[in-house]
Amino acid sequence: MSEISTALISVSDKTGLLPFATKLRELGVNIISTGGTARYLRENDVDTVAVSEVTGFPEILDGRVKTLHPAIHAGLLAKRGDKEHIATLAGHNIKPIDLVVVNLYPFEETAAKEGIGPEEVIEQIDIGGPSMLRSAAKNFESVTVVTDPADYDRVLAQLTATGDTTPDLRRELALKVFRRTAAYDSAIAQYLEQAGHEGANEEPDLPSRLFLSLPLSRTLRYGENPHQKAGLYGNFLDHVDILHGKELSFNNIVDIDAALSLIREFDDRPAAAIIKHTNPCGCAVASETKEAYLSALSTDRVSAFGGIIAVNRPVDAELAALFNEMFSEVIIAPVFTEAAMPVLRKKKNRRLVRYHAEETAAVRLDVKIVPGGALAQTPDTIKEDARAWKVVTRREPTEREWSALAFAWKVAKHVKSNAIVYANERQTLGIGAGQMSRVDASTLAVLKAREAGLSLEDSVLASDAFFPFADGLLAGAKAGATAVIQPGGSVRDEEVIAAADENGIAMVFTGVRHFKH
Repeated sequence: MSEISTALISVSDKTGLLPFATKLRELGVNIISTGGTARYLRENDVDTVAVSEVTGFPEILDGRVKTLHPAIHAGLLAKRGDKEHIATLAGHNIKPIDLVVVNLYPFEETAAKEGIGPEEVIEQIDIGGPSMLRSAAKNFESVTVVTDPADYDRVLAQLTATGDTTPDLRRELALKVFRRTAAYDSAIAQYLEQAGHEGANEEPDLPSRLFLSLPLSRTLRYGENPHQKAGLYGNFLDHVDILHGKELSFNNIVDIDAALSLIREFDDRPAAAIIKHTNPCGCAVASETKEAYLSALSTDRVSAFGGIIAVNRPVDAELAALFNEMFSEVIIAPVFTEAAMPVLRKKKNRRLVRYHAEETAAVRLDVKIVPGGALAQTPDTIKEDARAWKVVTRREPTEREWSALAFAWKVAKHVKSNAIVYANERQTLGIGAGQMSRVDASTLAVLKAREAGLSLEDSVLASDAFFPFADGLLAGAKAGATAVIQPGGSVRDEEVIAAADENGIAMVFTGVRHFKH
């Protein structure tokens, strides 16, 4: 008989259970089990004792109550080195339980399914499972607790060799339990909070407690720089498919997120964006994806080198051949045709990423970690109605200018502040990002346009925040812009409006600011 003499098994996920339980019985371990798990083991010729035989009490309330009993939890929590604890067990005819194998009802999976009502989701909130896991994990000095089928082989290897598990393994498995139950409770809390806002017209409040319980998906080679450690947490890789190329880097993933955020602005028509260090260095829309890509590339070919290319329509062989003419780190698209893949695979290291349009559009909190805590905000996904924008100058924008202003405004939202975007109705012409002053941003955008050989005559200008002085607007007018879009709200708005009128510029106030830090 091994030192581990009694195991309690109650699992929802039966992956690997049969060989594990069979080996336990071969090692002389007695098995206690519940409901469906007991039936499964018996049907496969594994001897098991029903929990009701141990507790002397039947499973009731459709199985909601079966393991919540002193005969179970005392057997888990008793300190093996405490004489009084052992005497108490003996006095109540309770046997110690040395090994607990429990995984939880699939709450997260059920909540994620479409068309599932709240009653069915709530029924998947496990009560007895987490209770047993916590009791066993608290007493890890004496009890081995397994909640992940991936750990079965390690436990069996030690039991086969010595009849027991090592203190280090028991501590490690106990830690895994508390991480699992924390994530489980977090998922339940978030579901109930979100369900409470369903059907409400107002934007949901920020959560009263921020849960960031995300499993490590994979360790990355390094972070932003080679001396920084980095890991990818959560299920990002469920939202994209990596079809080809090297493993995604930390910076790749950050840029992919930026590219997807921008390209989703133009779901109604073919669009292309090129991202470098999370900033767009070119963006365009057209009747065909090829034309959109070439226009986006023409904005800043120098910066586009080594960037991230994103399109919102399928990539065919012709477009793939164009992509191959320039070095890029990642190409992102919703579809790559069979004819395109052999062309694109010629670049062995370049990553090809297929994104799932609906999943990547899901609303999420924007979180930034700061000393002692975190900042959280709802994402900048406001749906703006151009009819609410206000023309503040004597001259109204022409139809062409209106189209260009709407396009430039969408792009400016994704450029680091201070942001200035020159554009026409279909493509960016010059982008100034992340400058300390709005004039500097405009100067940089103009310089970029000149280097690309693009004229700013009859262009429009978008500014992510208001012009604090007229100098930024005058710089735009000097460059050739004929219309401007900005939030408005400066104490010097009248001065800026007057400068626009003096230069024949049409100006629109959106009333919405798009700072991006």
